[in-house]
Amino acid sequence: MANRTDPLAKSIRGTNPQNLVEKILRTKIYQNTYWKEQCFGLTAETLVDKAMELDHLGGTHGGNRKPTPFMCLVMKMLQIQPDKEIVVEFIKNPEYKYVRVLGAFYLRLTGTDIDVYRYLEPLYNDYRKLRQKLNDGKFTLTHVDEFIDELLTRDYSCDIALPRIKKRWTLEAIGSLEPRRSALEDDFEEEEEKDEDDQLADGLDSGGNDKDYYRARSPTREKDRDRKRDSHRYRDRDYDRDRDYDRDRDYDRDYDRDRGRGRDRDRDRDREKDRDRHRLRDDKDYGRERDRERDREGRERDRRDRDRGRRRSHSRSRSRSRDRRDRDGDDRRRRYRTSTSPKRRGEEPEDARDEPKKKKEKKAKKDDGTDHPDPEIAEQNRLRASLGLKPLKL
Repeated sequence: MANRTDPLAKSIRGTNPQNLVEKILRTKIYQNTYWKEQCFGLTAETLVDKAMELDHLGGTHGGNRKPTPFMCLVMKMLQIQPDKEIVVEFIKNPEYKYVRVLGAFYLRLTGTDIDVYRYLEPLYNDYRKLRQKLNDGKFTLTHVDEFIDELLTRDYSCDIALPRIKKRWTLEAIGSLEPRRSALEDDFEEEEEKDEDDQLADGLDSGGNDKDYYRARSPTREKDRDRKRDSHRYRDRDYDRDRDYDRDRDYDRDYDRDRGRGRDRDRDRDREKDRDRHRLRDDKDYGRERDRERDREGRERDRRDRDRGRRRSHSRSRSRSRDRRDRDGDDRRRRYRTSTSPKRRGEEPEDARDEPKKKKEKKAKKDDGTDHPDPEIAEQNRLRASLGLKPLKL
């Protein structure tokens, strides 16, 4: 509840008045001891007493960026949003300079362009000293007119981004403001009148060309000429201030452009490095692919050689088996021709009929193991054959 904006407060520049202060600085103000103890429950009437106790101005200071009491009171004014008449009375207060500076800073944040120039430009004639706390916690000496010039010409003040306002010559061109008139202009006119009276008295005493003197140096004409010269002088000073501000802005723009060019050069250099790295990687991949292709070709060549050798060995074995079959066929035909033929067709010799039986019996004996050279083993095989067991094979 203590940090909430007054429900009756109006929006400033389309947003909550407290949002004119950055989020980080706003959070630090809410956590500050001065805000919790001294600014709690303040109203537009009691705020004046706290403003009269101020002895310095500033934004934040120290390593943890603590806000100053001046900034806490500015935040409180944004929260309660006092009337415009109260703020104008703050600015017109001739006794307390920090009250005047507090009202001027609040009007710079929330006021219109015309009100800012109308109520702050007269403070150029206030040359009283002010204590300003810097970011490192040290104090420096400044003046009211310097602080007002900072509010009218700079974008940042007391660690707060100031809202943008139109140039004075723009408002003069559209007729919203009259040309600025210096507070010392009356003194200048009095001095000029005295000088003209002295010159006129000298001319009357000398006599002579009085007619030419009045024709050449009319007091009214001289006064108008001097007034125009003074107005041009002040306008030139405003123009010089705007030109210095534009020069600083152009310098910042050139610096940002050069820094952008440096970033572009760094980006191009990084791209070249990436391109070289990809090129080396592609070369390595190409060499690796080439080695892989060579290995593949070597394996294909070895496989073809093995297949060729296998076919050769197969053909050689086929030729050997064919030669063996031919030899076996020749031996069979030769044995068949030399064998005794039967007397009658269809009859076989008795020896030929008994020969397969003898072979079977011989084979059976060999299978029984009874013909083993060792008599003990042959005896065991006969017993096993009688029992229907397999013979011993030793």
